[in-house]
Parts: sequence; C-alpha cells; structure tokens
Amino acid sequence: MCGLRNVPIVLLHALPLSSVMWQAQAASLRAHGHTVITPDQRGFGGNPLGTAAPSLHTVADDLAALLDERGVHSVALAGCSMGGYVAMAFLRRYRHRVRALALLGTRAAADTPETVAKRIGFADLMLDDSRRDHLVARTTPLLLGTTTRDRHPGLVERVTAMAAAAAPEAVAWAQRAIAARPDSWSVLRDTDVPAVVVAGAEDELVAMDEAASMAEALPRGRLVTVPAAGHLQPLEAPEYVTELLIALLDAAAADRQHLSVESSADVEDGGNRC
Repeated sequence: MCGLRNVPIVLLHALPLSSVMWQAQAASLRAHGHTVITPDQRGFGGNPLGTAAPSLHTVADDLAALLDERGVHSVALAGCSMGGYVAMAFLRRYRHRVRALALLGTRAAADTPETVAKRIGFADLMLDDSRRDHLVARTTPLLLGTTTRDRHPGLVERVTAMAAAAAPEAVAWAQRAIAARPDSWSVLRDTDVPAVVVAGAEDELVAMDEAASMAEALPRGRLVTVPAAGHLQPLEAPEYVTELLIALLDAAAADRQHLSVESSADVEDGGNRC
C-alpha cells in the first residue's frame, strides 16, 4: 500500500547492562530496512540519573518523550528483563502507541514481599564500595545459561565487565523501581497486538510456566523457547532473537496494511488516494 512504512522498533535493555546488549539485533534490523531505537535508561550508557524517585512510570515517560522528540508516534517494543518491565510500564500509560510487543526473560507478576526485600538489599549493597565488586562478580554470571557459561567464557567476561561498568547509583535506583512495580497481568490481557514471549530454556531467574502464562494472557501472544540460553537471550542467541523480531515486525506491518485497507474501504470517494 502506498504511504505505508515499517513499524519502528524500540529495544529496551536489561539490568545492569546498556543498549549495547542489542548491538547485533540493531545492526541486522537496520540492514533489513527497519528503523531501530535503542535508548539507554536514565543512569545508564552515560545518561544522567536525575533526581526523580525510583519508578518505572518515570522511565516510561522518558521513552515517550524520546519518541516525541524524534517524531515517532507508534512503535514495536522489545524488552529484555528490566526492559520488559519498562515495556509493560509503557503499555500501562501509552498502550495506543504500541503496535507489537516482544517480552524476553521478564515477568508480569509483581514481586513478592520476599523478592522486594532482596531487591532493596541488592540496591543497598551496590552502594557499598567494600562489597559491590564481589556482588557483581557473584551474581552477573547467573544471567547467562549453563551452556553459555560452559562454552562461551568470553561472553561471561563481557557481560560481567558491562555490569561492573554500570553506575552503582543507577543500578540501585533501577532495582528499587523494579521492586515497586505493580502487577501487569491486566495490561497484557488488554494488549491486542502481535506479541511474542521469549524464554530461555536455561533461564534461572524466570520460570518457564511464568513465561507461558504471559503468552496466554496476551490476546495474540505466543511463547518461544530459546534452546541453550539463559536470561539474556539477545546476547546468548543473537541470530535466533533477530529472526523472532523480524517476524514480529512483519506481523506488525501486516496489521498496519490490513487497517489501512479497511480504512480505505470506508472512504467512498471514487479514488485510490494515499
């Protein structure tokens, strides 16, 4: 259809990484002609943290402001781990701007009181100069699957270095924001767009049944399991994830074309104008 363009895609990064984690997908998607936006959350990738209280709603508003600055109204959202929480926060406030959704290694449920306490404790330790390095070295490899840890030590080192380079204040802020997030099941049930929930077969942080429930909650959701991958599928299986995102964008473009055809059919002006 004339005047139709591909839906831009926003790639939202995991904690405690930055948009660099999406480098492979961004390059490939752009090579396929897609518009790709890879924002760094406040406090990450050189962005200032600011003085706002920890809240994913603030991060969602940051993204909306960025899209407004670029003149982009509607997008596909892909979020990994914390990026998935940001995507759901964005849906809560700006659902009308989302044309497709990919949630990777994330969950819709709010944290239990026990998990909230652990997150707050983690945030406090990140601000402790005497304990931070040990905490990062101990916990970061768990973001990757056992196969990755065994066969790709270079990736483990790379991810650990990225985590160590993150500003401690930003990591603590993000952990507190995540701990305070609400349940998002109703948000997913109301998100009637092409959607995929991606789960790593070796993810030690998000259970497979949680991912399956999210896919079931989404009206047009489907579950995809990435073999031999843990929590950070875009880094552990870059080509696999890229193919999933291309398929999602194809579905979003088909949706847009279908809506355009329906709109054109409603206009009886005797012409085929764009």
